[in-house]
Amino acid sequence: MTRILLVDDDPAITRTVAIGLRAHGYHLRTATDGRTAVDLGRTDQPDLLILDLGLPDISGVEVLRQLRTWSHVPVIVLSARDGSDDKVEALDVGADDYVTKPFGMDELLARVRAAVRRSGANQAPETVESPAFRVDLAAKQVWRDADEVRLTPTEWGLLQALVTRPGRLVSQRQLLHEVWGPAYNAETNYLRVHMANLRRKLEPDPSRPRYFITEPGMGYRFVN
Repeated sequence: MTRILLVDDDPAITRTVAIGLRAHGYHLRTATDGRTAVDLGRTDQPDLLILDLGLPDISGVEVLRQLRTWSHVPVIVLSARDGSDDKVEALDVGADDYVTKPFGMDELLARVRAAVRRSGANQAPETVESPAFRVDLAAKQVWRDADEVRLTPTEWGLLQALVTRPGRLVSQRQLLHEVWGPAYNAETNYLRVHMANLRRKLEPDPSRPRYFITEPGMGYRFVN
């Protein structure tokens, strides 16, 4: 059952959307403020977030910013703000879709189905192959030719975070949060040391990386 977190401080909208979603078989939790939304996003790990921008404590955009430091959950924004600047800001921060109030329940349900489909289609594959190595994500094994490469848990965490996002820049902060935890924000020296070890084990020429590229001051990128 798809788990949805609905974040809106309008009781009428919450009641209407909740009835519609539950009637179509979705499991729903609700929050009426941004801080609760962030907490539930972390603890419940929903499959989809429906998020109002105008919340009473922190804005929906700030919820998105915090969420995107550690989660890729699809987010549909609900808002009475129909200006293009608001939409662009929400989409740039990490929203996947934007629905302007007032909206029809049929439209929202269609957008929910589309977001869930996209999320399923974009799930990481079980294996990632390059000319130099093969990663079995399900078994947590890495192979070079016929030889298994032994990685530390930290090296594996970095590898998984990068190869499941091929071609995408993964920020230093995001890597620190995913591999070491949310309390780590500025320990970029950790990344340098462990990325050097990972390259030594997997790159044909670690001094000239082909697959694990540094974007100075920003993060790292896996290029296959």
